[in-house]
Amino acid sequence: MGFSRVFHAAASRRRTMMQISSPFDAAAGKSGTKEAIKKLKGPLPLTILNVEAVLEEMRPYLLADGGNVMVSEIEGPNVFLQLQGACGTCPSSAMTMKMGLERGLKEKIPEILNVIQVPSEGGEVLTTDAVEAVLEEVRPFLQMAGGTIELKSLTMTGLAPTAMLLMVGEGAALTSVKVEIQQRLKRKLPALVNVMWE
Repeated sequence: MGFSRVFHAAASRRRTMMQISSPFDAAAGKSGTKEAIKKLKGPLPLTILNVEAVLEEMRPYLLADGGNVMVSEIEGPNVFLQLQGACGTCPSSAMTMKMGLERGLKEKIPEILNVIQVPSEGGEVLTTDAVEAVLEEVRPFLQMAGGTIELKSLTMTGLAPTAMLLMVGEGAALTSVKVEIQQRLKRKLPALVNVMWE
């Protein structure tokens, strides 16, 4: 196979690749097209259609990482979103929610006060009661090992919702169970980003 054949084969592949276009490059005016999305300018009133339209601008970035987002509900000035696919279980989901989706939505729809992450299937909403319920599961073991655990604080504002825990007691069993408690909390409460110890 000579240079000429290799050159022509490579040129043919480049032409084929240049012909591939994004589904967002469809004719202007169709719903969901790049042109229609570009025309979306704020401020917009808070409606489900406007929230969906703004999310549609950001959706390609989520899809590229194997995830997606769905509007769960709108209650007053609060928008409840569910991250799906890879985004629903990603450790960076809180960052995606606050710095990406919430920021983008509030830019275009300033009427939005809060964007709240609804847990993916199998996860619970992050509340003090939900953290206490998970801790209640491990308390019998800790008591048998001579220890106790309590939730000192739960901070849900900012980029990284954090639970501050206090474990009292001595022994290697108590020290080794900390990792299990962290994993259990994060598995059952996906919106919880940090578990810290006093």
